[in-house]
Amino acid sequence: MTKPPPSAATKASFPANAKPVSEATQLLSGEDIVALNEGRHAAPFDVLGSRTLGKVRWVTTLQPDAVEVQARVGKALVPLPRVERDVFFGPVPEGDYTLVMTYANGSTHETADPYSFPPVLGELDQYLLGEGTHKELWRALGAHPCVHEGVDGTHFAVWAPNARRVSVVGEFNIWNGRRHPMRRIGVTGCWEVFLPNIGEGDLYKYEVLGAEGQIGLKADPVGFGSQHPPEQASVVRDITGYGWKDEQWMSERAAKRERTQPISIYEVHLGSWRRRWDDYGRPLSYKELAVDLVNYVKGMGFTHIELLPISEYPFDGSWGYQPVGLYAPTIRFGPPHEFRDFVEAAHIAGLGVLLDWVPGHFPTDAHGLAQFDGTALYEHQDPREGFHQDWNTLIYNYGRREVKNYLVSNALYWMEEYHLDGLRVDAVASMLYRDYSRSEGDWVPNKDGGRENYEAIGFLQEMNIAVYGAHPDIMTVAEESTSFPGVSQPVHGGGLGFGYKWNMGWMNDTLDYMQRDPIYRQHHHDQMTFGIQYAFSENFILPISHDEVVHGKGSMLAKMPGEGPEKFANLRAYYGFMWGHPGKKLLFMGCEFAQPEEWKHNAELNWAAAEGPAHKGVQNLIRDLNRLYRDTPALHVNDCVPEGFRWVGSDPSQSTYSFLRFGAEGDATVLVVCNFTPVMRQAFRVGVPQSGHWDEVLNTDAEIYSGGNRGNLGGATASDVPCDGFEMSVELVLPPLSTVILKLRKQ
Repeated sequence: MTKPPPSAATKASFPANAKPVSEATQLLSGEDIVALNEGRHAAPFDVLGSRTLGKVRWVTTLQPDAVEVQARVGKALVPLPRVERDVFFGPVPEGDYTLVMTYANGSTHETADPYSFPPVLGELDQYLLGEGTHKELWRALGAHPCVHEGVDGTHFAVWAPNARRVSVVGEFNIWNGRRHPMRRIGVTGCWEVFLPNIGEGDLYKYEVLGAEGQIGLKADPVGFGSQHPPEQASVVRDITGYGWKDEQWMSERAAKRERTQPISIYEVHLGSWRRRWDDYGRPLSYKELAVDLVNYVKGMGFTHIELLPISEYPFDGSWGYQPVGLYAPTIRFGPPHEFRDFVEAAHIAGLGVLLDWVPGHFPTDAHGLAQFDGTALYEHQDPREGFHQDWNTLIYNYGRREVKNYLVSNALYWMEEYHLDGLRVDAVASMLYRDYSRSEGDWVPNKDGGRENYEAIGFLQEMNIAVYGAHPDIMTVAEESTSFPGVSQPVHGGGLGFGYKWNMGWMNDTLDYMQRDPIYRQHHHDQMTFGIQYAFSENFILPISHDEVVHGKGSMLAKMPGEGPEKFANLRAYYGFMWGHPGKKLLFMGCEFAQPEEWKHNAELNWAAAEGPAHKGVQNLIRDLNRLYRDTPALHVNDCVPEGFRWVGSDPSQSTYSFLRFGAEGDATVLVVCNFTPVMRQAFRVGVPQSGHWDEVLNTDAEIYSGGNRGNLGGATASDVPCDGFEMSVELVLPPLSTVILKLRKQ
């Protein structure tokens, strides 16, 4: 059997007024025939397929380009006369039948009749879809290869409540929207059809006849696969049947996301981490990343990989932050099962995988969600609510139950189908406030006249309840840049319900301080101390993310003052301060070896620079900081509670800081001392709370980090010299531009 050829068949001329077969006018009216031919019939299942009148079964089919249509029943071929243009209609004996089309070039195509099948969606699915509470939306909507009524094919279902007609189009029907119109399912607003012989790898879109008569070609909002951009079609993908081998990780991961555990995250843009230059510079595939990236991150001592958005997106320059296919891992690096291979490999290596998730906005691309059924369906109609001025994107209507269901279900989807260990939710601040980045008069107040977006708040709370309810062993993280209260507090206590929040204030203050010439730092001393005043108000992650090394901000190394070695020393001292400071850690790729240039999404990291001694020194430092952080309870057990921290000294005139970190009872106390001037400080006395010997466990000036190797190799023993409010103290050497970390030796 062959598929239909391109529309080249010679068509006969037909009368303007359609005339149904006289014997069956009750089954096929003239209006039906005209509407089918014009592709505007709102209820095609009412007229297509087989129906019985009296004792005779009649079959109606629409077959553009066919010169002859027959129904095969057993071994018999029964002709179906042409009624009008592309509509064929005639009596067919009882029994299973297929349709056989003959085309002008002599080719034939035989298929089961899509309009002879009952609905696939059951009553429960329909009830939940209509109510907007289907937490497993992806199991009902989208394109699912399956066997229906004993026939292989694919079930398609999509939400488009205001459409006049929705059709599945693809290469299999020459992208002709008249061929496979869908049935409307009750009052759900959804449309469905089962198409025989369609399966894995087939391209498709939905042709939507909108509320005002406009026609749009749309990718599947719940599609599991896509063509490689700039192509825009969805791809049928069978996402069932993956044999996971990460049982040990899944059984143990609950403990790894607790506030008392070391969490050190390596943030990655998959397209630019490494590229294969011997193959036209293509990015690594998921399967290659499962080896190269996983081994690298494990070797560097990080605990988690966080991926910049990989939900399918059309524009490379958005880095994934303008997604069109929220249910499809981008095809740029391979098909869905290969993404699962990557996640599984990370889990087997003992690494968690977090996904940067973007429910805050979506692009205006014509094949996406915008005006999906000819109306503002996913977005707000009013641009004061529905358009992001900063990003020229659209905003989800969080108050619409079906839209909220779509997003909440998507969060669950990544946990269920891809075993992800959590979501980092992008741009939460832009969701929480109706006046976010808007001028006066350019926003719509809430029902109480305020600026808070109650609907977005409710959505985020519902998402966290759903995700943690189904998978209490994962974590959600908010990128939230304001002081909105309770971001990482439970919903039942009035919070948003996130597990963690990025500490944007700490990042902004400390980076601003570090970029200053050391001579001026004494006047901005509080920028390094202020963060402690609110450090335990949320469960914080300290983020040095991709946002800090793009758009002219320069690389982390370029931000540092001084020349040559001083730049590296400043950066090493800052990283030492960061890893000693309360809060979980996040570092963007390339920052771990002090990439000299700012990040470019379309080029791989400067791995050649990473081989230089000073860059290698920073890389060694990050590896050792991660090891120390993981192996030292005092540096992570109390990251999120005030019991784990105490200031010792803070001298603006010398730009020095010292503080203590405490773990649980019995854990060795840690002392962190920072010198942010290029002046060597000999015999620098620091108060300590306990007698005994304090071992120097890390010094950012060490030779292995390409420093001057000045410090306290043998550590320091506490003496009965009062200092900093303590009865005892240690005398240290503070190298210039350095952080020194000491741990009390257990007796």
